[in-house]
Formats: sequence, C-alpha cells, structure tokens
Amino acid sequence: MPFSDIARAAEDRFHADIIPALRRRGWRPRVIPFEGYGSAAGPPEGAGPQKGNEMARVLGRMVMRPKDAPSEGPLFRSLPEKLPGSAADARDLAMTSILEAQRGWRLFVDVPVPYLPVTVTVGGSRVRTRADRGGYVNVVVRGHGLAPGWHQAKIDAAGAGAVSARVLVVAPGPRLGIVSDIDDTAMVSHVPRVLVAAWNQLVKHSLAREPVPGMAELLTRIQQTHPGTPMVYLSTGAWNVVPTLRSFFKRNGFPDGPKLMTDWGPTNTGWFRSGIEHKRTELRRLMIDLPEVRWLLVGDSGQHDPLIYGEAAREHSDRIAAIAIRRLTPAQQVLAGGITVHPMGLGPEARTLAEADVPVVVGGDGYELARLLPRDIMTPPSH
Repeated sequence: MPFSDIARAAEDRFHADIIPALRRRGWRPRVIPFEGYGSAAGPPEGAGPQKGNEMARVLGRMVMRPKDAPSEGPLFRSLPEKLPGSAADARDLAMTSILEAQRGWRLFVDVPVPYLPVTVTVGGSRVRTRADRGGYVNVVVRGHGLAPGWHQAKIDAAGAGAVSARVLVVAPGPRLGIVSDIDDTAMVSHVPRVLVAAWNQLVKHSLAREPVPGMAELLTRIQQTHPGTPMVYLSTGAWNVVPTLRSFFKRNGFPDGPKLMTDWGPTNTGWFRSGIEHKRTELRRLMIDLPEVRWLLVGDSGQHDPLIYGEAAREHSDRIAAIAIRRLTPAQQVLAGGITVHPMGLGPEARTLAEADVPVVVGGDGYELARLLPRDIMTPPSH
C-alpha cells in the first residue's frame, strides 16, 4: 500500500475518533461558506446561457466548532509554546488543543465533518448533495434565475443549520475578466514559500503581510474601466485562510471576488495536492463555466505562474486577453523557491510565455504593470 494511502487512512481515522469526543463536549458541525461564482441567462436570441441553463458554483466546508466559536474562519491565533517533536506528539498536541478550545485556546487544526448531507439553494433552484471526505461542498446549481451581481446562496447542512454563501453572478455577453494569484502577486509575506503553508496554518495574521505596491490600484482601475469585470483570485493556498484573506483584501483596497483555493493533505495520488494542477484545472473550469469572458491573467515570476499562464494562452489564445507577471527581486525569488533567474526577470518557463500568442508584460509592481498593459485593457472601450 502506498504511503499516501496510509496517511489518508490515518487522517480519516483521526477525524472519526475525535468527532464523537467533540460532540460529547458540546461541539457541533458548522458550515464555513466561501465565495462562489456563476453565470446569468442572456436574451432568448442572444449569446450566453439561455434561461434555465445559467449556473452558480457554491463552495463551503463542514467543520466541528464549539457553540461560542466565531461565525467563520480558523480559531487558532497563537503558536503553542512547544512544537511537537514526533508524529505521536503532534497528535497529542492537536487533540489537547482542540479539547481545550472552549477554555481559551484557539483551534490548531480544523476537524472536517465528512459526508454530511447538504441542501444548497440558489435563487429558485435547489440541489441536495453531501460533503466530501474533507468536509468540502463544491456544487453547481443550474436554473437559478438570478440577475448579474452578488447574491446569497443558502447552504443547509444536517445538524449545522443554514448559512449564506456569497455568489458572484457574471452578466452575459463578451467581457473582460481578471484572474490573479495571491502570494507574491497581491501580497508579500516575507516568508520562504516552502514555509507559507505552515505560516498560514499557524499564524494566520493578515497584519503580517504587505500588499504588493500598486496591485490593488491596478486591479481596481481595470474593474472601473470595464464595468462588470469579474475578479477571481486563484491560489495554491489552503481554504482555511480565506477569512484572513478577506480581511487583508478589504483593508488594502483590493477588489472583491471569489477565491479558489485548495486543500492540503494526502490524496489518492500522493502526499500533497499539486498546486500546478490545481491552477490548471481551475483555469480550464473558469473558461468552461464563463465561456464569454476573456481573461487577464496576473501572477508572479516566483515559481509556476509563467508556465501555467503560458500554457493557457498557447492552448486558448482567444480566451486570454493578456498576461501580467510581477517580476520578483533576487531576494524575493529565493524566498519564493526560485533557483535561476532569466535575464528578462523570469525563469526558464519564460519560453512558454514567448510561445503564447497574447500580450505579455513583466513589471516589478502594479504601477509598472499598469504602464505596460495594452491600452484596450487600461482604457475604456471606444464606442
């Protein structure tokens, strides 16, 4: 049996053992909602989804929480005094931290509630489903009948009650959209990327991060220049940092938008999920779900964004309006895990971008990218 299967089995066993213990102490399932997106129906003879075929993707997670827990997000806010030195110590620390959460501790690890029955309602449509083994709900609801804009979907989970999950419904018709990476693109955490997962899991303070200069202004200006432009954040970060990201984006003036994150931990193919495949898959899905949108892809030169975005543009040049890459400094390149630096500021993956038949710009921050991006992106369309 592969080691990843053993790890998955151990993780499932841990959750199965701890959920009854938490229930005896008054903990109950809680729905943590995430932002989703969807499409609106166009006119009967026009382009876009027809009435009844419009879709909404609703996202959330089922976790165990004490009755007096915050409404959403991770409870853990401070590091333990002594880090575990072995797997057994880590299990004991996690168990102790969870059981002491009601007496002032903050949650060290989320305890998902797998396979919980869930009913999702969006507009006039309803879908019944179940959470997956990680407690996640990722469901598409069709025929919702909602107009473009932000709406509230309802996620009603057995034993957890109903919560609202925001969904951005994109208007029909051709339009520009933005996909942006987060780490080293929207914000700089000054932490080596190999430690970003641990940093996010153990610290999670949005005040410890700094915005990339000019990036919020760039994204906001494009949205204001092209009304109705959907903003989507695509990251290899973990879902449980979404509440912290909301605070960071709001405080630093970033546009509101769905955040497509990933889950950490063993899978049926390995110890950890592939961040590259996560981004590739989500980009393809956005193109399928929102077929009339042409995307501006914003990332950084730290690791794999040039490769992923270049592949997308090479295969779907009609769906990519432009690519903007934030060039990291040599010190940031090292923190991001880069090994070599191309003379243009990118790694060897730059040749993939060179083969892409779309405009590609490279700049040190949002201000420089704004000066370099094509005029049709940075100025209102002429009529």
